[in-house]
Amino acid sequence: MADELLYPEIEPYQKGHFRVSELHEIYVEECGNPDGQPVLFLHGGPGAGFSAFHRRIFNPEHFRIILFDQRGAGQSRPHAELRENTTWDLVADIEKLRRHLGVAKWMVFGGSWGSTLALAYAETHPTSVSSLILRGIFLCRKEEIEWFYQRGAHWIFPDLWKQYLEPIPVEEHGDLVKAFYKRLTSADEATRLAAAKAWSGWEGGTVHLIPDEKTFSKFTADQMAVALARIECHYFTHGCWFERDDQLLINVEKIRHIPAVIVHGRYDVVCPVKNAFDLHAVWPEAELRIIADAGHAVDEPGILKALIESVEKYRERMLA
Repeated sequence: MADELLYPEIEPYQKGHFRVSELHEIYVEECGNPDGQPVLFLHGGPGAGFSAFHRRIFNPEHFRIILFDQRGAGQSRPHAELRENTTWDLVADIEKLRRHLGVAKWMVFGGSWGSTLALAYAETHPTSVSSLILRGIFLCRKEEIEWFYQRGAHWIFPDLWKQYLEPIPVEEHGDLVKAFYKRLTSADEATRLAAAKAWSGWEGGTVHLIPDEKTFSKFTADQMAVALARIECHYFTHGCWFERDDQLLINVEKIRHIPAVIVHGRYDVVCPVKNAFDLHAVWPEAELRIIADAGHAVDEPGILKALIESVEKYRERMLA
């Protein structure tokens, strides 16, 4: 059903690597209409990378669709690299990319970690953003990390939780993020891979309202698992480099004027719906759409429909 909601498959008219530092090159694609309204897609994770599926969320006749793999993710180089890889490095990369592409302002579309990055970017560069489309809100607060990686979500998926715990000795269960980080940064490749597959498999198995084997297999494939697990755990270990736990909420005042929609699945286990309500409480000007029959994933039919509708609505609003 999700495929029926999407625009037809398209290929990029421009693609390649853009150097953002001496160490990092990010992979960038442009699709759709070169003269259309610019929209920037920010993928999740951090570390997940984007896919051809994401191109199809946007009407290729109306939009200049810009997608990129964040540092260490997807086709960016070097793969799964943790050095010089922080939230603020990514925020700087986005602004460098905007200037490089000659974009005055763009619609910024981000889901899950992409919503975190979209908020951090918009709060840093509010004059560069025409509108925000946010899905599956993640604010990188301590309580959110604990819910999914330490205690809480395991009550709903105890079978998958058992697999998640397999690489970690019982005596280290008191701080699972720390225990995983130790292994994900190990010098031993087999140790890194086992930890990565357990971490990424836990996420891949819980993103949908009804678990999907195809998604689980995608998340546990070696290349994606290593990048996703290493980079996510790296970010969460460092609190995403925010100065305070509620930084994104406190700084909403800087983006209050930007038209925005928040789309969130009612039964999202990865990023609980409370996150969306917390954001909307301090930002009532943003439109809030709670999808009654959805979990976390962007391809949940109800979420995808709401996102596609919102993208077109906010495009028309910008043109009015």
